[in-house]
Formats: sequence, C-alpha cells, structure tokens
Amino acid sequence: MTQRQTLEALSGLLLVLFVAMLSGTVVSTALPQIIGALKGSQSQYTWVVTATLLVSTASTPIWGKLADLYDKKKLLQLSIVIFTVASLLSGFAQNTPQLIAARAFQGLGMGALQILVQIVMASMISPRDRGRYYGILGAVMAVATVGGPLLGGLIVDTAWLGWRWCFFIGVPFAVVAFALLQKTLNLAHVRRAEVKIDYLGAVLIAGGVSVLLLWITFVGESFAWLSWQTAAMAGGGLAVLAVAVLVEARVAEPVVPLDIIARRNTALAIVASLAVGMAMFGGAVFLGQYFQIGRGYSPTKAGLLTIPMMAGVLVSSTVIGRLTTKTAKVKPYIVFGTLVLTAGFAVLGFVDGDTPIWYLSAGMLLVGVGVGASMQNLVLVVQNSVPLREVGAASGAVTFFRSLGGTIGVSVLGAVLANHVAGNIADGLAKTGIKGGGNAGGDLDIAALPGPIQEIVRGAYGDATGHIFLISAAIAVVGIIAAAALKPVTLRDALDLPAENGEKAETARAAAETAEVTAAGR
Repeated sequence: MTQRQTLEALSGLLLVLFVAMLSGTVVSTALPQIIGALKGSQSQYTWVVTATLLVSTASTPIWGKLADLYDKKKLLQLSIVIFTVASLLSGFAQNTPQLIAARAFQGLGMGALQILVQIVMASMISPRDRGRYYGILGAVMAVATVGGPLLGGLIVDTAWLGWRWCFFIGVPFAVVAFALLQKTLNLAHVRRAEVKIDYLGAVLIAGGVSVLLLWITFVGESFAWLSWQTAAMAGGGLAVLAVAVLVEARVAEPVVPLDIIARRNTALAIVASLAVGMAMFGGAVFLGQYFQIGRGYSPTKAGLLTIPMMAGVLVSSTVIGRLTTKTAKVKPYIVFGTLVLTAGFAVLGFVDGDTPIWYLSAGMLLVGVGVGASMQNLVLVVQNSVPLREVGAASGAVTFFRSLGGTIGVSVLGAVLANHVAGNIADGLAKTGIKGGGNAGGDLDIAALPGPIQEIVRGAYGDATGHIFLISAAIAVVGIIAAAALKPVTLRDALDLPAENGEKAETARAAAETAEVTAAGR
C-alpha cells in the first residue's frame, strides 16, 4: 500500500477504534438513568459493565489467533458488523436482562476491534514507521476514554435524545468506517492449505479467564476474600487455565503460542502491560468518583477536571510516537513512561478532600504522559520481536494481559477504597456523636443525606482515594522493573523479520550447493 492508501485506510481504522472505545465509557455517567428507566437493580447495574468487560477480555487472544489464520480484512469487517448489531440491540433493550445480553454481545465486537485494528496496522506499516502511527492511535484512545463520560452526560441531559442514544450514536460512524475500509484497505492474504483451529484451547482459555473475572467482580462484596466461594472460583479458574496450558503445548495451531510468551521481550512486555493496566485502569477509574463524591462536582465538571490526564496521553503518545519512528529505539521511551507513570501516582497518593486542583492536575498530567509513552510501545516492542505470521497472537497476548490487569486493578483497589471509606465514615460519625447515619457509606445519593453526614462522607471518600493511588504507584514499580529488563531492540523497516528471511535464503543456498556437489560426484 502507498502512503496515501495507508492514510486513507488508517482513517477508517481509527474511526472504528474510536467508536469502540467510546462505547465502553459513554455509559458510565448515564448508567443511573438507564437502570432507573429499565427498573433494574444494583447487581444488574454492575453487570451492564461487567458483561462487556468479561467477553471483551476473554475473547481477545482468540481474535488475535484468528487474525494469523484468516483474512484480517474480513475479520475486521465481521467485528464491525457484530459491534453495530449489538449497539442497536442495546439501544432497543426493554429490560435489564436484554441490555446485559446485548452488552455481552457488544463486548465480543469491542474486543475484536481493539486488537484487530492494531494487527491490521502491523500488517501494512513497518515497525519503525508504526511508532508514529501508534502515537496517533494512543491519542485517539485517550480522547475516546475521557470524552465518553462527557458525551454520555450530555446525551442523557438532552431531553430530545434520551439514554438510548448512548448506544445508537456509534452506529452511523461504524457504518462509515466499514465503507471506508472496504474501499481503501488492501491487505495481501496468503491462503493456507490446511487450517486447524484449536477450539478446545479457545473454550478453556475463555472459560478459565471468565471464572477468574467473575471471582474478581464479586469478591469483597458478595463474599469474603477468604471463603469457600473464593477457593472454588479462583481454584477452579486456575485449574481450567492449567489444562489450557497443557492443550496449548500439544496442538499444532495454539490460540496462545507458549513459545511466543516464553520469549524474553514478550514475557517482560506482558508483565509490564499487566502492571501498567492495573495501575492505570485501577487508579484512574476512581478519579471521577473522587471528584463527584469527594469534592461535590457535577458529572460534567468531574469529566472536565480529568482533561489534564487526557492531554498528557494525547501529547505524549503523539510526540513519543514520532521520536520512536525517528530513532528506531523503543525501550528508552517505555522506561521513561513507566517512571513518569509511577511518579504521577505517587503525587496523587497524597491527595485528600481539600487538595488544590492544580496539584491534582499535575499528578493526572504525569499519569497521562506515562501512559502515552509506555502503553502502545509495549505492543510495538513485541510486534518487532516476532515474525509477521505471529503478530496476531503476540499482540493479542499483550492486549489480553493489559485488560486483565485493568480488571484486577479495578476490583482490588475498589475493595481497598470501600474498606477505607467505611472506616473513615465510622470514625467520623463516632467523633461527632451522630446517630442514625450508619448506612451512609452505602448511599451514593450524597445530596439526600443530612448536611453533617454529607461532610463526613465526602471527607471519607476524599481521604481514602489517596491510599489507592499509593497502591497504584507500588504496582507501577513492577512495570519499571520489567521495562528496564527488556532487551534493547531496533525497530525494523521491513514488515517481516529479516533474520528469518535470511535464514531461509541461507538454507536454500546450502541445499543447492549440496545438490551440485552430489551431482559432480556422480
């Protein structure tokens, strides 16, 4: 593909990725109205989010492997169709079970789009030039992630739109992206004579991961961390994944090739992605709650206050992407990103209910810069270390573990936050001698609480949030260690590994020379 064709195709890829990422966050501020309109419960409120996350995370490595076996363009178009249909079904849902089912189906399309866009880019852009384009990719993801809640709030507050447009709004853009890709995306596809799909491995991986994610979702709320439910779910999930490892080691076409994961750079990139995902998603997801409950801002203002983080990702990913392409080096920027990310969370670790906004903005800016410099480059260093035929599986593995880390981070840090909030509220009520406010910690309708209890609850959330940011900083240190241990690589200009091509050529020359010697001897 020429540079013009690449840019035209890239516009469709970035558009559909933007819509997919946006659909994951646009409902965050609208969910109270959505669940209220559908007469749903608090558990169903959680499942509207969890169902999408479960399916998206569990299916990521499967989509990555399918991209190595089949036509990438057709798979991408199929995922757009799945996403579009699921969005329509979500918008037309008449009750919460229908909405949860539609959101799970939507998660299948979202997971596919997030990984397939990166794989398609890897198939048409060399690793060295990919740095610049991945910078733009990171910027698009940042705008979609932070802009989603703002858009969701605007939609539900607009009388002539209504909450259903949180799901409908992405449909026309997905259709436009499908048409753009049909016209502009031209990828060479080598049809393989025999393709064996590892159905058993796919089912075991998806099942084991789903059980673990379900455990992470419910532990700390529905049952204790040390309980028979934890033993059954965590132990059962790990047992299923252990069987999956045995299957993957034996089949001809494994969904997650173990030899790829075992390589030094891939393994370290996975560890770093897991840590970055836990720190970033686990910490940043509670910023909106801090601003709304801990500081009393409206959802729209809370979204606007997180702009420094979006700006950090936007500028960092774009600038670092260009520097990566210019220097053909990637490790220094990953190390830099993990260091800045850790520093940002360390700064935010000292916030409380009275912290100045400028201090919060500085911490969020550092976190954004760290994410922009490290996240996509971790995918890039893995793609540069494997041949083209393994790009899908390798990219899927890194993205999968990053999503898994985010899920674990949200659950663990959420449990820590809840415990600190409950303790702070109990202490505050005891000091003031207020009676009848014992259930205040479970009531997020702060405006409905009596004035004195409002102040205690807001202070409890404000003071407790700093603790989870300190934990995020500690987790991010693991990312620094993994990044520092990465083997330095120079981004190649060719789509495929030149060393492998050279080995093939050398083998062919050796065989020809042997044949000539044999013929001469005869």
